[in-house]
Amino acid sequence: MILNIETASDICSIALSTTQGELLAIREIVETKQHAAQITLLIQACLQEAGVTMSQLSAVALSTGPGSFTSLRVGAATAKGICYALGIPLIAVDTLKSLAYQNYFTLKGNNIVYGALMDARRMEVYASMWQPNEAGELVQIEPTQPVIIDENTWLPYRANEGAKGIILALSGNGASKCGQILTGNIQLFPNIVCSAKHLIPLSATAFFQRNFVNFAYFSPDYGKNPNITISKKNL
Repeated sequence: MILNIETASDICSIALSTTQGELLAIREIVETKQHAAQITLLIQACLQEAGVTMSQLSAVALSTGPGSFTSLRVGAATAKGICYALGIPLIAVDTLKSLAYQNYFTLKGNNIVYGALMDARRMEVYASMWQPNEAGELVQIEPTQPVIIDENTWLPYRANEGAKGIILALSGNGASKCGQILTGNIQLFPNIVCSAKHLIPLSATAFFQRNFVNFAYFSPDYGKNPNITISKKNL
């Protein structure tokens, strides 16, 4: 069994699945800044529902970001601790790739570009763009990067002229920012947000392929350097 951990956004989500990709249990909360307090309780609840003990886990899959600095660190610390204690491997799942695949499962088509967007405050998002190949696998066509949403953002994908019938499908908690700004061949899926259940297809494939990461050296993809402020109380 694989323990899937998603903490890249405000949602703290845990899912237990088989190595074949079957969902056994899921628990998640949407309250902000509760990851550290709730993550172990959610894990325990999933294990109890499925009648599974920690010693029966075969791997831990972790959503790697980009996303919230603090919540990603909570997820990474928890995943590393479990892997170290049980001597099991760590699977790293790109957060935006998991969102893009969920969008692909919802709306399939060879003429669709899937944009996975994570909110980065104000009118900025972390974004990556994907398109299916002939085998039905998503291929990243633009690297993950911070993007400011304006009327020219991703214009080649959604302009009526020269777009070759391409539809731009946007998912993630950053998709709602695009509705009043972007026009053209575009569909929004803001309801497709981070969830540990979205990691399952990718974690099952990675487990089958033995695609593990060294948890001793693993670090999440924060997207940007954290915005750290210094307390002025003692100044």
